Amino acid sequence: MVAFIRILICLGICLVQVARVSQAQSAKVDEATPDEAIAKLYTYNDVPDHDGIGKFYFGREISQVMGHLSAGWLERSSREVEEAPMKLMEALKLKPGMAVADIGAGSGYFTRRIARRIAPDGIVYAVDIQPEMIKILEANMKKHGLTNYRSVLNTEQDPKLAAESVDLVIMVDVYHEFAYPHEMMTAIRKALRPGGRVVFVEYRGEDVWVPIKPLHKMTQAQVKKEASAQGFKWIETLDVLPRQHIIVFEKEWDHMERGHSPPRSEMVILGNEKRRTATARLLGG
Repeated sequence: MVAFIRILICLGICLVQVARVSQAQSAKVDEATPDEAIAKLYTYNDVPDHDGIGKFYFGREISQVMGHLSAGWLERSSREVEEAPMKLMEALKLKPGMAVADIGAGSGYFTRRIARRIAPDGIVYAVDIQPEMIKILEANMKKHGLTNYRSVLNTEQDPKLAAESVDLVIMVDVYHEFAYPHEMMTAIRKALRPGGRVVFVEYRGEDVWVPIKPLHKMTQAQVKKEASAQGFKWIETLDVLPRQHIIVFEKEWDHMERGHSPPRSEMVILGNEKRRTATARLLGG
């Protein structure tokens, strides 16, 4: 009997040691820097697609960026028929006085249309990563007599927008080109005001008849997967355009990020959750 008790004691000591080692390993994982954690979101392929950069996010290969030398294509007359820009403007529910960020503004094709709808007090932040594109955009805005905009030269990881400065962020045929989608969407989320919307306009990846290269199209499911991972709540998908999805998300309330008191409905949910957790502990769950 004494020998049996000793065996049990030794077994107990071993289990405690195993638990301590497991906790130490978990702590090491938790101690990973934010940069290391983000780096794991991306995977790479040494042989990229002809139109890709060999970098993958949520299983999607990121496409190459369309250069400023193709700015003329953005202003093609056939775009009125192919993309129905006025239908997009109506779907955005723009109002005078709004602050809107046009990410990947390019030649200003949509910046101009947005600026007119939110005038006179609204402002469009025309964001682009290419200085040459910014110059083309500014020339086009001047040509059309529009001044309620600000051109913004961004980086691959930062749209260079102030915190809680915009009501709406729109990205037309550009999100799939982000070399750092996680970092960009994190910054975009911070730039949105509470309840702000982010709109993805992407050629329909589900439709093989849309005459666009595969990496320059996205399915609704893929957009939802990536945006939801960034704390955006899907609101609706509008398929009123000939070739593109309009996928609308809203910035969800985040008490950890904002530091503000949550709405009463959220307080009730949090309170109920705390009570369920306490009850489970008392029952040994």
